[in-house]
Amino acid sequence: MLYYNFIDQIDYIMEEYLNKTIRELKLRNYSPKTIKAYLLCIELYLKHKKVDFCKLDGENIKNFLLLLKEKDKSPQTINLYLNAIKFFYNQVLKIYKRIDLKFAKRNKSLPIVLSREEINKIIENITNTKHRLMVMISYGSGLRVSEVVNLKVKDVNIDELLIHIKGAKGMKDRITVFPEKILNEIKNAIAGKDKDDFVFESERGGKLTTATAQKVFIKSLKKSGINKPATFHSLRHSFATHLLENGVDIRYVQELLGHSNIRTTQIYTHVTNPAIKNIKSPL
Repeated sequence: MLYYNFIDQIDYIMEEYLNKTIRELKLRNYSPKTIKAYLLCIELYLKHKKVDFCKLDGENIKNFLLLLKEKDKSPQTINLYLNAIKFFYNQVLKIYKRIDLKFAKRNKSLPIVLSREEINKIIENITNTKHRLMVMISYGSGLRVSEVVNLKVKDVNIDELLIHIKGAKGMKDRITVFPEKILNEIKNAIAGKDKDDFVFESERGGKLTTATAQKVFIKSLKKSGINKPATFHSLRHSFATHLLENGVDIRYVQELLGHSNIRTTQIYTHVTNPAIKNIKSPL
C-alpha cells in the first residue's frame, strides 16, 4: 500500500509540474504544436528521472539523451528533448544553473526541391480547383502547409499582390508575394466570403486540415510519376530555390520565408549553385 501511495504522489507531483509548464509556454505564446511536443519530452524525462524532479542533474540528463540516441532518435529529436528540458528547469522551476550540454549534430541533408516542370505536372494532375489553387499558392508564395490552411481572406492583398502571414512559426508575422498568375482564380474563390473566412474551406465549413493538404500533394506526386521523396513542404523549398535561380537577392528570400537567421536560407544556395551545374562530368 505504501508503494502505491508513493507512486500516486509521484504522479501528482509530475502532473503539477506539467501544468505549470503548460502555463509558462502559453504565457510565452508558444504554438499549440510546440506546447504538445515540449510536454511529451518533459513527461518522458521526468518518468526517466523518477525522483527529485526539482533538482537539476546534468549527468541524469546526459544519460537520458544517450538512451534516446541508442533508440536511434534523430539529432533533431534529441535537440528537441534538450530544449524542452532546459525550458523546464530555466523557465518553469527558475533554476538558472547552466545546463552545459552541446547540441547533437544535425543531419546536413539538402532539402528536396522540385523542378519547375515537376511543379507543373503536380498542379496539372489535381482536378479539384480548390486543391489545385492551394498547391499553386503554396509554391507561388512559399507558404508552409499550416500557413496555407490558416490563410484568411483578409490576409490576401489583391491590389498589391501581397500576402500577410500572421502568427507563423515562432509566432512571427511576415509579408510575402502573391502569384499574379492565379489572381482571377483566387478572386472567384473568395467571392462572397467574409474577410474572416478561410480562403480554403473544407466541405463541412471551417479550414482544411494539414493532413488533407498533405494527402492532396502526395496523391498528385504519385500520379505525376515523380520519384523524389517530396512532401508538401517541398513546395516551399522549391519557391526559395527558384527565386535564387532567378537572381533574387538571398536577403529578400530570407524575408519572404520569414527566416530569423540568414544561415537557414543559405541551405538553398547549395541546391541552386550554378557553378556546379555548369561543370560537366569527365566521363
